[in-house]
Amino acid sequence: MADATRPTDLPARLPDVLAESGVRPGGVLMVHSSLSGTGLTPTAVRDALLDALGPEGTLVVPAFTPENSDTSREYHTFTEGMTEREKGEFRAAMPPFEKDATPCLTMGALAECVRTTPGAVRSAHPQTSFAGLGPRAAELLAGHDPHCHLGERSPLATLYAADARILLLRVGFEVCTAFHLAEYRTIPKPPTRTYRCVLEEKGNWIEYEDLALFDGDFGEIGAQVPRELLREREWAGRPVFLLGIRDAVDTAQRLMSGYRGGLT
Repeated sequence: MADATRPTDLPARLPDVLAESGVRPGGVLMVHSSLSGTGLTPTAVRDALLDALGPEGTLVVPAFTPENSDTSREYHTFTEGMTEREKGEFRAAMPPFEKDATPCLTMGALAECVRTTPGAVRSAHPQTSFAGLGPRAAELLAGHDPHCHLGERSPLATLYAADARILLLRVGFEVCTAFHLAEYRTIPKPPTRTYRCVLEEKGNWIEYEDLALFDGDFGEIGAQVPRELLREREWAGRPVFLLGIRDAVDTAQRLMSGYRGGLT
Protein backbone atom coordinates (compact mmCIF):
# COMPACT_ATOMS: atom_id res chain seq x y z
CA MET A 1 0.00 0.00 0.00
CA ALA A 2 1.02 3.62 -0.40
CA ASP A 3 3.23 4.99 2.33
CA ALA A 4 1.40 7.37 4.68
CA THR A 5 4.50 9.57 4.68
CA ARG A 6 4.62 9.97 0.90
CA PRO A 7 6.00 13.26 -0.44
CA THR A 8 3.65 16.21 -0.71
CA ASP A 9 5.07 17.40 -4.05
CA LEU A 10 2.62 15.26 -6.06
CA PRO A 11 0.67 17.46 -8.45
CA ALA A 12 -3.06 16.87 -8.68
CA ARG A 13 -2.70 16.22 -12.41
CA LEU A 14 -1.00 12.81 -12.21
CA PRO A 15 -3.85 11.16 -10.28
CA ASP A 16 -6.28 12.76 -12.71
CA VAL A 17 -4.34 11.43 -15.70
CA LEU A 18 -4.23 7.94 -14.21
CA ALA A 19 -7.98 7.99 -13.63
CA GLU A 20 -8.70 9.40 -17.10
CA SER A 21 -6.43 6.78 -18.64
CA GLY A 22 -8.46 3.99 -17.09
CA VAL A 23 -6.32 2.87 -14.14
CA ARG A 24 -8.87 1.34 -11.80
CA PRO A 25 -8.81 0.08 -8.20
CA GLY A 26 -8.20 -3.65 -7.84
CA GLY A 27 -6.52 -4.11 -11.19
CA VAL A 28 -3.15 -5.51 -12.23
CA LEU A 29 -0.99 -2.87 -13.88
CA MET A 30 2.40 -3.25 -15.57
CA VAL A 31 4.15 0.10 -15.92
CA HIS A 32 6.94 1.37 -18.16
CA SER A 33 7.92 4.95 -17.40
CA SER A 34 10.23 7.89 -17.86
CA LEU A 35 10.22 10.40 -15.01
CA SER A 36 12.89 12.72 -16.38
CA GLY A 37 11.63 16.28 -16.46
CA THR A 38 8.55 15.65 -14.32
CA GLY A 39 10.00 17.12 -11.15
CA LEU A 40 8.63 14.19 -9.17
CA THR A 41 10.46 11.60 -7.14
CA PRO A 42 10.01 7.93 -8.06
CA THR A 43 8.47 7.43 -4.63
CA ALA A 44 5.80 10.01 -5.38
CA VAL A 45 4.94 8.38 -8.70
CA ARG A 46 4.93 4.90 -7.14
CA ASP A 47 2.51 6.10 -4.47
CA ALA A 48 0.24 7.75 -7.02
CA LEU A 49 0.05 4.44 -8.88
CA LEU A 50 -0.61 2.48 -5.69
CA ASP A 51 -3.29 4.95 -4.65
CA ALA A 52 -4.96 4.60 -8.05
CA LEU A 53 -4.86 0.80 -7.81
CA GLY A 54 -6.07 0.71 -4.21
CA PRO A 55 -5.28 -1.95 -1.60
CA GLU A 56 -6.52 -4.78 -3.83
CA GLY A 57 -4.52 -3.72 -6.88
CA THR A 58 -1.07 -4.94 -7.95
CA LEU A 59 1.72 -2.92 -9.54
CA VAL A 60 4.33 -4.69 -11.72
CA VAL A 61 7.46 -3.32 -13.41
CA PRO A 62 10.20 -4.91 -15.52
CA ALA A 63 13.37 -5.27 -13.43
CA PHE A 64 15.74 -6.45 -16.15
CA THR A 65 19.50 -6.82 -15.56
CA PRO A 66 21.35 -7.04 -18.89
CA GLU A 67 24.54 -5.90 -17.17
CA ASN A 68 25.25 -9.42 -15.88
CA SER A 69 25.35 -10.97 -19.36
CA ASP A 70 28.17 -11.11 -21.90
CA THR A 71 25.67 -11.72 -24.71
CA SER A 72 23.72 -8.47 -24.22
CA ARG A 73 23.83 -5.22 -26.15
CA GLU A 74 24.89 -3.49 -22.95
CA TYR A 75 27.93 -5.74 -22.57
CA HIS A 76 29.05 -5.05 -26.13
CA THR A 77 28.62 -1.31 -25.52
CA PHE A 78 30.63 -1.48 -22.29
CA THR A 79 33.48 -3.42 -23.88
CA GLU A 80 33.65 -1.66 -27.23
CA GLY A 81 37.25 -0.73 -27.96
CA MET A 82 38.72 -2.96 -25.25
CA THR A 83 41.52 -5.40 -25.93
CA GLU A 84 40.81 -9.11 -25.45
CA ARG A 85 42.70 -9.01 -22.18
CA GLU A 86 40.69 -6.03 -20.96
CA LYS A 87 37.48 -7.79 -21.96
CA GLY A 88 38.54 -10.86 -20.02
CA GLU A 89 39.25 -8.79 -16.93
CA PHE A 90 35.97 -6.94 -17.29
CA ARG A 91 34.05 -10.20 -17.67
CA ALA A 92 35.75 -11.79 -14.66
CA ALA A 93 34.73 -8.82 -12.50
CA MET A 94 31.11 -8.68 -13.62
CA PRO A 95 28.77 -8.86 -10.61
CA PRO A 96 26.39 -11.84 -10.53
CA PHE A 97 22.62 -11.63 -10.42
CA GLU A 98 21.20 -11.88 -6.90
CA LYS A 99 17.42 -11.71 -6.88
CA ASP A 100 17.11 -9.76 -3.66
CA ALA A 101 20.03 -7.40 -4.22
CA THR A 102 20.87 -6.73 -7.88
CA PRO A 103 19.60 -3.32 -9.02
CA CYS A 104 17.73 -2.81 -12.29
CA LEU A 105 19.38 0.46 -13.20
CA THR A 106 18.69 0.33 -16.94
CA MET A 107 14.93 0.07 -16.29
CA GLY A 108 14.60 3.56 -14.83
CA ALA A 109 14.01 5.17 -11.47
CA LEU A 110 10.45 3.93 -10.93
CA ALA A 111 11.37 0.29 -11.53
CA GLU A 112 14.24 0.47 -9.05
CA CYS A 113 11.97 2.24 -6.55
CA VAL A 114 9.37 -0.53 -6.80
CA ARG A 115 12.03 -3.25 -6.55
CA THR A 116 13.47 -1.75 -3.35
CA THR A 117 10.14 -1.02 -1.65
CA PRO A 118 9.67 -3.15 1.49
CA GLY A 119 7.38 -6.05 0.67
CA ALA A 120 8.17 -6.07 -3.05
CA VAL A 121 8.35 -9.43 -4.83
CA ARG A 122 10.76 -10.19 -7.67
CA SER A 123 10.79 -13.04 -10.16
CA ALA A 124 13.90 -15.18 -10.34
CA HIS A 125 15.11 -14.84 -13.94
CA PRO A 126 18.74 -13.63 -13.91
CA GLN A 127 18.24 -11.29 -16.89
CA THR A 128 14.54 -10.48 -17.37
CA SER A 129 12.99 -10.44 -13.91
CA PHE A 130 9.91 -8.48 -12.88
CA ALA A 131 9.17 -6.77 -9.56
CA GLY A 132 5.79 -6.16 -8.04
CA LEU A 133 3.83 -4.73 -5.13
CA GLY A 134 0.36 -5.76 -4.06
CA PRO A 135 -1.67 -8.79 -3.03
CA ARG A 136 -1.20 -10.68 -6.33
CA ALA A 137 2.50 -9.95 -6.83
CA ALA A 138 3.80 -13.26 -5.47
CA GLU A 139 1.27 -15.26 -7.50
CA LEU A 140 1.94 -13.39 -10.74
CA LEU A 141 5.74 -13.43 -10.50
CA ALA A 142 6.24 -16.99 -9.28
CA GLY A 143 7.74 -19.74 -11.41
CA HIS A 144 9.81 -17.67 -13.83
CA ASP A 145 11.82 -20.33 -15.67
CA PRO A 146 15.48 -19.21 -15.82
CA HIS A 147 15.68 -20.52 -19.40
CA CYS A 148 12.63 -18.55 -20.61
CA HIS A 149 13.05 -14.81 -20.83
CA LEU A 150 9.57 -13.56 -21.68
CA GLY A 151 7.54 -16.48 -22.98
CA GLU A 152 4.98 -18.96 -21.70
CA ARG A 153 7.01 -19.78 -18.58
CA SER A 154 7.46 -16.15 -17.60
CA PRO A 155 5.33 -13.60 -15.72
CA LEU A 156 4.22 -12.13 -19.04
CA ALA A 157 2.11 -15.22 -19.70
CA THR A 158 0.69 -15.02 -16.16
CA LEU A 159 -0.08 -11.33 -16.60
CA TYR A 160 -1.81 -12.17 -19.89
CA ALA A 161 -3.95 -14.78 -18.12
CA ALA A 162 -4.76 -12.23 -15.41
CA ASP A 163 -5.94 -9.71 -18.04
CA ALA A 164 -3.48 -7.10 -16.78
CA ARG A 165 -3.27 -3.57 -18.13
CA ILE A 166 -0.14 -1.89 -19.50
CA LEU A 167 0.64 1.74 -18.71
CA LEU A 168 3.22 3.51 -20.87
CA LEU A 169 3.92 6.57 -18.74
CA ARG A 170 5.76 9.09 -20.94
CA VAL A 171 7.39 6.34 -23.01
CA GLY A 172 6.52 4.84 -26.39
CA PHE A 173 5.70 1.36 -27.60
CA GLU A 174 9.40 0.84 -28.35
CA VAL A 175 9.72 -0.38 -24.74
CA CYS A 176 6.46 -2.34 -24.53
CA THR A 177 7.76 -5.57 -23.01
CA ALA A 178 4.50 -7.42 -23.60
CA PHE A 179 5.20 -7.51 -27.33
CA HIS A 180 7.94 -10.02 -26.56
CA LEU A 181 5.32 -12.57 -25.48
CA ALA A 182 3.86 -12.24 -28.98
CA GLU A 183 7.25 -13.28 -30.40
CA TYR A 184 6.94 -16.66 -28.67
CA ARG A 185 3.47 -17.09 -30.18
CA THR A 186 4.22 -16.20 -33.78
CA ILE A 187 4.08 -18.71 -36.62
CA PRO A 188 6.54 -19.73 -37.88
CA LYS A 189 8.52 -19.79 -34.66
CA PRO A 190 11.45 -17.35 -34.58
CA PRO A 191 14.97 -18.76 -34.26
CA THR A 192 16.72 -19.25 -30.95
CA ARG A 193 20.12 -18.08 -29.76
CA THR A 194 22.53 -18.68 -26.90
CA TYR A 195 22.45 -16.46 -23.81
CA ARG A 196 24.98 -16.35 -20.99
CA CYS A 197 24.92 -14.61 -17.62
CA VAL A 198 26.66 -14.79 -14.27
CA LEU A 199 24.54 -15.94 -11.35
CA GLU A 200 24.88 -15.91 -7.55
CA GLU A 201 28.66 -15.47 -7.40
CA LYS A 202 31.41 -14.10 -9.64
CA GLY A 203 32.58 -16.60 -12.21
CA ASN A 204 29.45 -18.77 -11.97
CA TRP A 205 28.29 -18.51 -15.59
CA ILE A 206 25.22 -20.24 -16.96
CA GLU A 207 24.37 -20.73 -20.64
CA TYR A 208 21.00 -21.49 -22.19
CA GLU A 209 19.03 -21.35 -25.43
CA ASP A 210 15.97 -19.15 -25.82
CA LEU A 211 14.19 -17.12 -28.45
CA ALA A 212 16.27 -14.56 -30.34
CA LEU A 213 14.39 -11.55 -29.00
CA PHE A 214 14.02 -8.52 -31.26
CA ASP A 215 12.45 -5.18 -30.38
CA GLY A 216 13.44 -3.15 -33.42
CA ASP A 217 9.90 -3.01 -34.80
CA PHE A 218 8.00 -2.43 -31.55
CA GLY A 219 7.40 1.24 -32.35
CA GLU A 220 5.90 0.33 -35.70
CA ILE A 221 3.72 -2.34 -34.10
CA GLY A 222 2.49 0.13 -31.50
CA ALA A 223 1.51 2.56 -34.23
CA GLN A 224 -0.76 -0.15 -35.69
CA VAL A 225 -2.58 -1.00 -32.47
CA PRO A 226 -6.22 -0.01 -33.16
CA ARG A 227 -6.87 3.33 -31.47
CA GLU A 228 -10.13 2.05 -29.99
CA LEU A 229 -8.05 -0.33 -27.85
CA LEU A 230 -6.05 2.54 -26.34
CA ARG A 231 -6.59 5.29 -23.83
CA GLU A 232 -4.23 8.16 -24.60
CA ARG A 233 -3.56 11.17 -22.39
CA GLU A 234 -0.61 13.46 -21.71
CA TRP A 235 1.42 14.10 -18.60
CA ALA A 236 4.39 16.41 -18.15
CA GLY A 237 4.65 17.05 -21.87
CA ARG A 238 4.69 13.45 -23.08
CA PRO A 239 2.00 10.92 -24.02
CA VAL A 240 0.54 8.35 -21.67
CA PHE A 241 -1.00 5.16 -23.10
CA LEU A 242 -3.05 2.49 -21.39
CA LEU A 243 -4.19 -0.76 -23.01
CA GLY A 244 -4.93 -4.33 -22.09
CA ILE A 245 -2.05 -6.78 -22.27
CA ARG A 246 -4.23 -9.21 -24.24
CA ASP A 247 -4.96 -6.57 -26.86
CA ALA A 248 -1.26 -5.68 -27.04
CA VAL A 249 -0.04 -9.26 -27.38
CA ASP A 250 -2.78 -10.41 -29.76
CA THR A 251 -2.26 -7.43 -32.07
CA ALA A 252 1.52 -7.88 -32.07
CA GLN A 253 1.20 -11.61 -32.67
CA ARG A 254 -1.05 -11.05 -35.68
CA LEU A 255 1.30 -8.47 -37.17
CA MET A 256 4.50 -10.39 -36.46
CA SER A 257 3.12 -13.59 -37.90
CA GLY A 258 2.52 -11.73 -41.14
CA TYR A 259 6.02 -10.39 -41.76
CA ARG A 260 8.56 -11.35 -39.09
CA GLY A 261 10.23 -14.16 -41.04
CA GLY A 262 12.97 -11.98 -42.42
CA LEU A 263 13.56 -9.80 -39.36
CA THR A 264 15.22 -12.21 -36.97
